[in-house]
This record gives sequence, structure tokens and C-alpha cells, in this order.
Amino acid sequence: MTKVLITGSGTGFGHEAAMRLAEKGFDVIASVEIWAQVQTLKRQAAERGVNLQVEKLDVTDDGDRKKALTWDVEVLVNNAGVGEGGSTVDIPAENIRRQFEVNVIGPLLLTQGIAKQMIKRGSGRIVWVSSREGLNVNPFTGIYSASKHAIEAIAETMAYELQEFGIEVATVNPGPFLTGFNDRMFQTWQSWEDDASERLFDYSKLAFPRAQFDPEPVYATLTAVAAGEVDTYRNLEPKSMIEETKSLQQIPWDRKVTSGLKTRPEQVQASYDMEPETPVSE
Repeated sequence: MTKVLITGSGTGFGHEAAMRLAEKGFDVIASVEIWAQVQTLKRQAAERGVNLQVEKLDVTDDGDRKKALTWDVEVLVNNAGVGEGGSTVDIPAENIRRQFEVNVIGPLLLTQGIAKQMIKRGSGRIVWVSSREGLNVNPFTGIYSASKHAIEAIAETMAYELQEFGIEVATVNPGPFLTGFNDRMFQTWQSWEDDASERLFDYSKLAFPRAQFDPEPVYATLTAVAAGEVDTYRNLEPKSMIEETKSLQQIPWDRKVTSGLKTRPEQVQASYDMEPETPVSE
């Protein structure tokens, strides 16, 4: 059986992908950030009737990363991540650093060691769970988006660098899906250690600015990419947003520095108008 390590398997995309890969017969190491999640995931796997090797792996912890090098990983799914919501001029320094430590630095350091093991073996697959926000931006998710832009650069560069060694690299780019992640991102301001009177925005009035899709397409795509059933490098879901995503990438080329000055962009207003956890209406 092919051995797959999925980070951030306690919730969301990683949780379901771990279950589905195990159902397909893969030898799945489902890692979680904290010890309290270990027994919970083991119980959930038993209830689902699948076998998972559940491990505590905080990607920011050097000891945990070293431990992962003993697992002989053949497929690595870098799924663990956090989201920090708020304006780029408001988010405190500690929160900015945490965003990049969890989403970029920790996963990259983990991947460095495992990739070199794959190279010695002559084969392997590395899947980076990026985001649509790694390709576009929205107000109040800029720091999260910046971390995913960094992942895009790392993953694409890695694909070139590891090609001659037989290592496959792919990204999965989820758009707005209703897993709770996006809405939690707009609650992190409540624990900021800052002077609230200096904030540019009142975050109690803001919400994630888009309606959100049922996550099933990401579960299916992430599982298929990790299993090697899909050979495309970039895998964006929902597919209905691919053309919008591409068109939004053109906007900075046409934007003027004076565009819309002294007016509120509709993208900002959307966060005032949207209710949390709004599903896409079919």
C-alpha cells in the first residue's frame, strides 16, 4: 500500500480526504495539530470503518517534523493551515507571523526532509493545498492570501526543481467552501492583543464576503489528486469559478493608482452586507 501523510486531518478537507484515501486502500497517516485531536480522530475513523495511523504533527514544531521523517512517506499532502482575517494595516505582528509559520514555513521545512527521502527512492508525490486566494485577493483576507501566494510560488518552483528526480508536484485550490474555516477567519480579531481604538475597521460588523459552496467537490478532487488519479498541476474548485479567477488575475495590469479613490470598493462593502455561513443558493 502507498503510504500517504495528510497534515491537518483533524477537520475540514484533510479530515475527509484522509478517510476517503483509507477507503481506497492507501496506508494513511492522518496528522493533527494537538494531542487532544488524536483520540477523537481515531474514534471517527473506527466509526467510519477505516484504518488510519493518527499522529500528532504540528508543522511548526521541529521535533514533530523530525518524527515525520521516520514514517517513509510516499505521498505528502500539505493541508494544514490557519486563516487570519482582518485588514492588512490592522492585523498584529504576532498574528502575521503565526499565519506564515503555519501556512508556509512549517510545511516547507517538513517538505524539505520528506522530498529528499522521495528523491532517494526515485518517486513520490507532493500535494500543496493552496487556495483560490493564492491566485486572487479579497479585502480582509490579504495576509492569509499572501501566505497562499507564497505557497503558489513554492509549489510551482518545486515542480521544476524536482521534475528530474521523478517527484510529482500538484496544487489544489479551493474557493469559498462552507466548512467553517472562512467564517472562523473573520472571528480571529476577538483575540488580538492590540489597541482596538486604532483599528481601521470595526470587525464586529464584517463577515466573509462571499456565499459558500458545499465542500464535496474539494473532497473528491483532493482525494483524486493525492491518489494520482488526476495529473493536472493546478486543480481549482469549484470549476465554475475558473474563468472568474483567470479574469481577476488581469485586473492589476489594468488598475490605476487613482482608481476609485475616496470611494468604498464593492468588495469591501460585501463584507458588511454578507451574513456569516451563507451557503450558495442552488
